Amino acid sequence: MPGVYLDDNEYNFDIALRRFKKQVEKAGVLSEMKKRQHFEKPSVMRKKKKAAARKRLLKKMRKANMG
Repeated sequence: MPGVYLDDNEYNFDIALRRFKKQVEKAGVLSEMKKRQHFEKPSVMRKKKKAAARKRLLKKMRKANMG
């Protein structure tokens, strides 16, 4: 779980908030929350995963053909 600890001489809230937001983004907390907001059937999850893999593959093939 992300958390920010301030030093004794560090009282700037804006810097601490920025560091906290960066940690939350890096940990993927918000994306995980959005993903779990509504139940998704396992079959739908598999379809999405398969579609994402196909999209990555097509992008990789396009990039290889261009360069």
